[in-house]
Amino acid sequence: MPEDNILTPQGWIRGHLSHQQGRVLRIDGEPCDPADNDLPYLLPGFIDLHVHGGGGKDIMQGGDAFKTIARTHLRFGTTALLATTMTAPSEEIGAILAQLGPYCEQRQPGTARILGVHLEGPFINPGKLGAQPNFAHTAIAAEIDEYLRLAPIRVITIAPEIAGHEALIRSLSARGIRMQIGHTLGSYEEGVAALAAGASSFTHLYNAMSPLHHREPGIVGAALAHARYAELIPDLLHVHPGAMRVALRSIPCLYCVTDSTAAAGMPDGEYSLGSHIVTKCLGGVRLADGTLAGSTLTMDQALRNLVKIGLPIAEASQRLSQFPADYLGLADRGRLQPGSWADCVRLDRSLKLTKVMVEGEAVDFQNA
Repeated sequence: MPEDNILTPQGWIRGHLSHQQGRVLRIDGEPCDPADNDLPYLLPGFIDLHVHGGGGKDIMQGGDAFKTIARTHLRFGTTALLATTMTAPSEEIGAILAQLGPYCEQRQPGTARILGVHLEGPFINPGKLGAQPNFAHTAIAAEIDEYLRLAPIRVITIAPEIAGHEALIRSLSARGIRMQIGHTLGSYEEGVAALAAGASSFTHLYNAMSPLHHREPGIVGAALAHARYAELIPDLLHVHPGAMRVALRSIPCLYCVTDSTAAAGMPDGEYSLGSHIVTKCLGGVRLADGTLAGSTLTMDQALRNLVKIGLPIAEASQRLSQFPADYLGLADRGRLQPGSWADCVRLDRSLKLTKVMVEGEAVDFQNA
């Protein structure tokens, strides 16, 4: 077995990783500086908490779409993800959750683990839809309880300024659901109040939220001043590298997501995004009016983009693996150490992905 530069919570190890029954058994080797050798990098598998689609399929299509999406993202090093819904009529959301619930119970061979659901909408501000279809409405506790009965919802995006939402943030966060501020016209003060009530992150920071102004700091200002966690899309289209660096300096556990659509891993053309038709071209995905509509980003490219703007490989990896795992409270994912899931990616010195392993299963990702 060849040696690797293995990234562990204690730092880089030059050596070998062994696994048994899907878990890391041990890591043998010595501390090292990867700059002193030309060995490949072995990093924790990527964890993407915002995935709408991939491989030509959209989560809201249901059926075999889940498998196609989980298989597609595994090809690019994502070993675990949250299936992310679009704003839609309640009965449509319920029907998709009823299918996702059983699917989340067991990982299929050759696919990434679907950890649960990120409910992005419908509890958002209709004045800040972004690319979300216009089915936004005020959250109702009974509706959310029904959704929770159908599927393991781990994250809910919510606009805190809407009447009744702050109380729901408080009650749902107390039940262990990560409540994220997003698609919002809220003020700085409303963002701070939501954090105090239990909100724990921000959905695609900077995008679809009230911006930072020096006299009206907005939701962006609340995040930069107070957040521990926030998600950000590092495709270099959604957020300028300078704004990315501001967020990286301000938010200790900023983690990165793809917000990927059906167009991820596919050629240019037209694809579904919920009830919308979107067009992939010039590396992005847009509605007919030019609005950015999710992305074509994959997590291996996210790693390369973070390194391109100046992050060390170890920090870039942390923001794609450990921090999202920590955010969900998963101590056995997002890091390589004895007892953790054997989820890992091997990259060559140019950061090209050469091998993926998920829960101890080595995947022929080129043919996955």
